[in-house]
Amino acid sequence: MEPDPKVIERLESIVSRLDELERLLSDPGVTSDQKEFVRLSKEMGRVRPVVEEYNKYKQISDRVSEDKGIVKAGQDDELVEAAKLELVDLETSREKSLNRLKLMLVAEDPNDERRAIVEIRAGAGGEEAALFVSDLYRMYSRYAEKKGWKTDQLSSHSTGIGGYKEVIFLIEGKRAFGRFKFESGVHRVQRVPVTESGGRIHTSTATVAVLPEAEDVEVEIDPKDLRIDVYRASGPGGQYVNVTDSAVRITHMPTGIVVSCQDERSQHKNKVKGMKVLKARLLDRERKEQEEKIAEDRRKQVGRGERSEKVRTYNFPQKRVTDHRIGVSLHNLDRILEGELDQLIDKLALSQMENMLKGE
Repeated sequence: MEPDPKVIERLESIVSRLDELERLLSDPGVTSDQKEFVRLSKEMGRVRPVVEEYNKYKQISDRVSEDKGIVKAGQDDELVEAAKLELVDLETSREKSLNRLKLMLVAEDPNDERRAIVEIRAGAGGEEAALFVSDLYRMYSRYAEKKGWKTDQLSSHSTGIGGYKEVIFLIEGKRAFGRFKFESGVHRVQRVPVTESGGRIHTSTATVAVLPEAEDVEVEIDPKDLRIDVYRASGPGGQYVNVTDSAVRITHMPTGIVVSCQDERSQHKNKVKGMKVLKARLLDRERKEQEEKIAEDRRKQVGRGERSEKVRTYNFPQKRVTDHRIGVSLHNLDRILEGELDQLIDKLALSQMENMLKGE
């Protein structure tokens, strides 16, 4: 299968960009500017693996052309047979390399390299929606574990039977945001709730928002713009209920953004975690404002997911997971809930790349 000319065009432009970056990073004017040097170095770190994979792809393509030439010439039967056998493996290797390149092209957004802050909130469905939030939280935690990434819960509001009204957590790992960003949107579950005695199937929802973690230098917050309230943390009860005013509520007055954190027993730790969430939300707000100025930008993206759009349905009776953005249904619900999300995320990433090339 021959690649889309637009893919090759973009790859060639990346090769040119790598040459340009190598020249810039040897320029004394750039090396003396620490901030610019770091920015260009990070860009080179993203670009170089793409060029290396593209070079492998071209080497395989050259061998494919050579073998096809041998088969077409047909001068030596033994050589022709060997070339035909090798072509089968080479074509498979070339297709795999091309798919890797397509996925890498999607990762050109510098935010993809960041750690991710994931916010899951119960939607329609009452207690069942809160239990679904718990299921999604576990699914994402298992996915992160399989990737060798760490998770750190930043804030949560639990219910009495194991669910969450809301849970916010940080994913620490290379390209965490680049993978998790496709989870943004409304997730729907269809199943018989544990609280339902009649055995009727209910539909509940949860919203997922995925934000790139903001670096301190990117989001400047004037302390005068913050109102910080402390209060006593609430919980299900028992010996671990907080008896001091350790919970923190941070209000960013210019935007009206409010962040609450009560998971830690230390007021200071709750404030630190709350500020992480606030900075991520402010960065996300700024990024969305920039995107709105370019109307077609959001149409090019699959998986960005506004909260109002239904992105995925988890049907328990049929053990089916359907991603509505790409029209894909998988009948392996159990494995998906155990964190085997790559098969869906890879398809979403490829779809995003194809839509971007089409200008959609």
